[in-house]
Amino acid sequence: MATDLTNPQTPAGSHTTGKVRPHQTQNEALLFEKSSPGKRAYKLPPLDVPAVDLASLLGAARRDQAAELPELSEIEIVRHFTRLSTWNYAIDLGMYPLGSCTMKYNPRVNELVARIEGLAEAHPYRPESLAQGILEVIDLLQRCLLDITGMDAITLQPAAGAHGEFTGILLVRAWHESQGNSRRKVLIPDSAHGTNPATAAICGYAVENLRSNSDGGIDLEALARQVDSETAALMLTNPSTIGVFESQIHKIAEILHAKGALLYMDGANMNALVGKARPGDFGVDVMHLNLHKTFSTPHGGGGPGSGPVACKAFLEPFLPIPVLVKDENGAKHWNYGRPQSVGRVRAFYGNTGMFIRALAYILANGPDGLRQTTEDAVLNANYIRHKLEDLYDLPYKTASMHEVVFSDKRQAAKGVKTGDIAKRLIDYGFHPYTVSFPQIVHGALMIEPTESESLEELDLFIEAMRSIAREVEETPEVVKSAPHSTRVSRLDEVQAARKPILRWRPGQ
Repeated sequence: MATDLTNPQTPAGSHTTGKVRPHQTQNEALLFEKSSPGKRAYKLPPLDVPAVDLASLLGAARRDQAAELPELSEIEIVRHFTRLSTWNYAIDLGMYPLGSCTMKYNPRVNELVARIEGLAEAHPYRPESLAQGILEVIDLLQRCLLDITGMDAITLQPAAGAHGEFTGILLVRAWHESQGNSRRKVLIPDSAHGTNPATAAICGYAVENLRSNSDGGIDLEALARQVDSETAALMLTNPSTIGVFESQIHKIAEILHAKGALLYMDGANMNALVGKARPGDFGVDVMHLNLHKTFSTPHGGGGPGSGPVACKAFLEPFLPIPVLVKDENGAKHWNYGRPQSVGRVRAFYGNTGMFIRALAYILANGPDGLRQTTEDAVLNANYIRHKLEDLYDLPYKTASMHEVVFSDKRQAAKGVKTGDIAKRLIDYGFHPYTVSFPQIVHGALMIEPTESESLEELDLFIEAMRSIAREVEETPEVVKSAPHSTRVSRLDEVQAARKPILRWRPGQ
């Protein structure tokens, strides 16, 4: 029997997927305000030391009135936070089909390795002679990433992908200035990540848009017309945000290099290339990686992240300081004596906990395993494409890599938009896909299953999406009013953005 997903008092789930999300039916379980005067979650023993005059001790820092905090019992506090934790979606519960974000599963062994005492407690001020172990981890990860990318030099210092972009474009600017020509503009395709134009602008460049061709790739003729003596670089995401690999990448690099411009690659989508193709082999001069997207370190929650930047040898003198080097005895040291360096871009040497996790992932998989993760990610995306393209519009017919981008064109004819479909997907027990991005696809549904998902999970997701497509045809209002199974239904998104309520206040 089908579960009624339009009735919020019934469990969330689907007869098509069989996935069920438990729902609290007690009204009091939904209330955040449970405070009652006099309740306590603790009982302290009588004071056995002389009392302290807080007024004289704290002076002006002493509050005139006690803080108005919720008054609750211990069990209420425990249940409140435990209940909230069950309302969260997590990779441990199901797939994240977020395109361009690569929300893959993080193997637990990586976490175990990162907690090895000698590594976890390594302090950045520890003398180099006592830090050779952690320096070896950093050195080995650098060598692995250089081998994977086909580049010549690398820094692990940047703290995230966008920070890596910033660092990479600083290298571009520093090199051009060393050649006596600072140049003025950076070309960015309309299929790029949104951080790319922001990065170029922050680094002092004018941003010039480059339109994609009918296949979703770079138009070589348009590129040749736009590249001139003022062009510093092209920032290219490859594969692009529509999941298309730039098959003419060698020619793109040749056009740029002929005019003295550089090719920067946004490596956020390296999950489609590792073990199969190396950016350094097809003309890329500098690129960043996202360890949290490609090499299975934690993703989201504000960090910590890691966005290493790899480059060709001619850019190596400009890398951020310090740079890890070896002496004649094989001992590792930090080298600060680099006059052409762009300087530090982060305190200390980067997020070393992320380095350990990424290295554990790389070593555990090995070359063959890394290649298989790439092949599985691409296979999974194409499996979803094949199973859904009869019901959802596919604006670009070019072969998909690690992600597939549909549009809501067919569903929009019934008044249902991509955001409605995404919200309805929640009722089926899945996290929504990426909505309305990239912007070159109107009403985009951007789906990336990663290599983490099994055939069984993919089939559940596919059946959910097919079921929603049928609902759009038969009962579109059910989709347009979704989600029906969540504690909070549709929010006023304009008010949520402009007038957010960010903290609890008594009596409100």
